[in-house]
Amino acid sequence: MRPVPELGQAGVDAQDTPLVDGLLGGNRRALAKSITLAESTLPDHQRRSQKLLEALLPHTGRSMRIGISGVPGVGKSTFIEALGVYLIEAGHRIAVLAVDPSSSVHGGSILGDKTRMELLSQRTEAFIRPSPASGSLGGVAEHTREALLLCEAAGYDIIIVETVGVGQSETAVAGMTDVFVLLQLPNAGDEMQGIKKGIIELADLVVFNKADIDPTAAQLAAAQMRSALSMLHPASPNWQPPVLTLSATRKDGLENFWQIIEKFRVALTASGEFDARRRHQALAWMWQQIDSGLRSHFRQHPSVKSELRELSAAVDAGTTTPTAAARHLLALVSRYF
Repeated sequence: MRPVPELGQAGVDAQDTPLVDGLLGGNRRALAKSITLAESTLPDHQRRSQKLLEALLPHTGRSMRIGISGVPGVGKSTFIEALGVYLIEAGHRIAVLAVDPSSSVHGGSILGDKTRMELLSQRTEAFIRPSPASGSLGGVAEHTREALLLCEAAGYDIIIVETVGVGQSETAVAGMTDVFVLLQLPNAGDEMQGIKKGIIELADLVVFNKADIDPTAAQLAAAQMRSALSMLHPASPNWQPPVLTLSATRKDGLENFWQIIEKFRVALTASGEFDARRRHQALAWMWQQIDSGLRSHFRQHPSVKSELRELSAAVDAGTTTPTAAARHLLALVSRYF
């Protein structure tokens, strides 16, 4: 069995040494270049990126990672901008990984969150990275975890991950952040509709935004959500998800929101669950990378590539079953495992 190299000793390529120095110095240009390297599909770029991450790993893990989700129109970008400015004024450095839907034409981001957070993007204490989801499950870009670690190495102590929020599974962002926040709109549905949404079970905190438009409706919706949550088993035995109302446009409720986030961290740290979550997330990330790697190697296998089109056509024509086709293709590579 080959020994596993100690992290941080692999050594980055000479051309990437300036990136390490720049990142550790908080240089935003170096951070942007490093994330671009991580997002590249070129094998050489992927190899360099992994060496870079290994070298920077001792400088990661010190931030508060916050996942934000909600349906389009709930005001995620407005909320994130208002919260980001509030936290910067409190002395924090903020990184926002805003994952946009991908264009089916050019593959890039459609919405461009950076342009929708104009005030925040002008602050030197903030770093905003819009990335196309590119069809990734959960509305989270494939390399968001790498980007998150790079932001931590660059000294950002609060990392916000905004998901697409278009009905896809949101377990991806919940599985890479410390606290998962669900933004809701007043009049979005009664308590039974809330229970049907599996995303509710993942939430550590539920926030009804735009409460200033109809305060009565917002309070009613919050009460219904509390009732719905009381019928569910909380994601953590050490935390009952609170339900808040606020107005991001008026900056009302931001201080209370952040106080609850800090209470959440204290509660889970005291019980040991905070660190346990991160260890579990790291292992889950490893298995996700294994699954992704196996799928990629499978598709690139010469025998699979030579027969895949014909078998796909046979399944499409109904002359063979999907199970038979899959088993045949798997048999082509099974001797390698």
